[in-house]
Amino acid sequence: CEDCGKSLVGECKLHGPLIRAKDRVIPSRARLTLPHYLTLRVLELRAGNQQILGVFAKKVIQKRTQFGPYVGQLSTKLTRYDESRLVLQVLKDGGKYFLDTPDEECGNWMMFVRLARNQEEQTLVAYQHCGEVYFTTVKPIEPHTELKVWYAADYAKFMEASVVFIKEESDVCPLPPVAKESIDPWICSSCRSTFATFALLESHQCIHKDRV
Repeated sequence: CEDCGKSLVGECKLHGPLIRAKDRVIPSRARLTLPHYLTLRVLELRAGNQQILGVFAKKVIQKRTQFGPYVGQLSTKLTRYDESRLVLQVLKDGGKYFLDTPDEECGNWMMFVRLARNQEEQTLVAYQHCGEVYFTTVKPIEPHTELKVWYAADYAKFMEASVVFIKEESDVCPLPPVAKESIDPWICSSCRSTFATFALLESHQCIHKDRV
């Protein structure tokens, strides 16, 4: 105690306890990477003060907006599984690896995006490009709308998952329900690659035009 000049174990009985000043709480790496027009919301509080988070738009996000790449650690085994998030894998050097995100200090904000349960709530598709995973919007996202993701058609095959078909908001007729065994409806006339939506086909065809 600097007032009475004594070294004490615990509080000074004469002058009382010290006033404790706490350090400022620093957001995790994942939270710091969140774009300024997105926000995190607590959707549920589980036992042990565990927060279930969702990513929401603060302003209109245009269709065909790309996010990424997803930041995670390559692993041969999935060390953390969350039923509300997508399981992601990539091809690296001929091997198939999980993109594992064990905690918020090792990933980016994309780890908080929840999976879409149906085509109505899906706003993003996940796909692999050059050994990285990206998310791209499949329709305009209005403010206060949660970003939810599912696999793109080719990536769904890679992940051995079913394909969720998105309703087009253009003058293209919505796709009817399709069984898992059926062929993807949109086919590139140049290389015969197939896509789940017309928007993905358009994006793919732009790549062809750039190469030409």
